[in-house]
Amino acid sequence: MKLGFIGTGKISSSVITGICGSSIKYSKIYISSRNSKIAKGLKKKFKRILIEKDNQKIVDNCNWVFLAVTPTVGERIIKNLKFRSSQTIVSFISTITIPELKKMIKVKANIVRAIPLPPISLKKGPVPICPPNKKVKNFFNKIGSTVEIKNEKLSINFWSTSGMMASYYEILKIMSDWLVNKGIKRLDAQKYITTLFLALSEDAVVNSKKELKYLVKESQTPKGLNEQGLKEMNKRGVYKSVINTLNIIHKRLNK
Repeated sequence: MKLGFIGTGKISSSVITGICGSSIKYSKIYISSRNSKIAKGLKKKFKRILIEKDNQKIVDNCNWVFLAVTPTVGERIIKNLKFRSSQTIVSFISTITIPELKKMIKVKANIVRAIPLPPISLKKGPVPICPPNKKVKNFFNKIGSTVEIKNEKLSINFWSTSGMMASYYEILKIMSDWLVNKGIKRLDAQKYITTLFLALSEDAVVNSKKELKYLVKESQTPKGLNEQGLKEMNKRGVYKSVINTLNIIHKRLNK
């Protein structure tokens, strides 16, 4: 199987890294030269990668084509590419819907939207796909955990929450910076904060059959530090702000 990536940003790089460290069988991976630094880095790291300047040649050479460009670039270039009905086309583009993709692609190929995130390079994390597709599900299960969604409108909810990734990292950064300002060495501060939240996330996954409100409750003791922290953040509307932000992102996606 030959795989092709149109667009070589962070997500493409993460997916390709995951693929190259997995049991997925492929003969070659063709990538576009749009981001030459990432493209050259991937080619240097993995043997079976070829950099191609012409996006049409990527389409011509591959069984599976991954669309990983920005919505603006996607709207401009996809309609000019000639796909084959035998191909599987996987789009990582956040705001271009399946009906819009079908109009651009023109042939009756298998078209699936997917939402991989950077931890897929470590073969970790969920990958929502829409519509359900057995081949695409099995593919992503080898580098993550596939979640099949039947209704594209429902998939927008997952796209919305994926828009909170940078916000999450910003919280880790703020807490690390706070420790540094209190005299802790930066590497020690970052190691403590990142491993703390990794452990909390793993605990949440292990207990994911419970409602998360029980973890909130169990992590507090009366008049303890966690109770104080939760009250202070509630008082300042931090969690309402999270909901408002999700609604704003959702509105943008649900155009």
